[in-house]
Amino acid sequence: MKIEHNPIFKISSLLKHFEKREGVNIKHVCTTTLDSGNKEWDVYYRDTPHPEYGNKYFAICSNGEESMLIRDADVVEDLEFGMIKDDSGVWHYSGYRHDYKEIDGKTIDGGRAYTRGNGFAMFKVKNGEFINDVEL
Repeated sequence: MKIEHNPIFKISSLLKHFEKREGVNIKHVCTTTLDSGNKEWDVYYRDTPHPEYGNKYFAICSNGEESMLIRDADVVEDLEFGMIKDDSGVWHYSGYRHDYKEIDGKTIDGGRAYTRGNGFAMFKVKNGEFINDVEL
């Protein structure tokens, strides 16, 4: 499944940094709020829990020009994502409240705060992958 992301940071640079530092494979999952607010986070997944903190997901956001925040993001598996599919088969999601997208006659809005639109399907994240909510 091809998904269009709008990451905050350059994904390849962060993957390289964290894979070297942690010694495990890491992948970008999504860029979204992790609650009903507007602070977006790049969410990453590792197959094994962090040895010190126990989480498989972590998230990074900008905290000004030259600093970042990092946090546990295991909550991402509890969230729902409304997505629309464009005519070329690529899925798009609303990353945050009022992140309105209109593509090929379909719409999605609301991020994690609410889901509004037309022609969308619901997804969740499981083991670092988006799955259609019906498949759960």
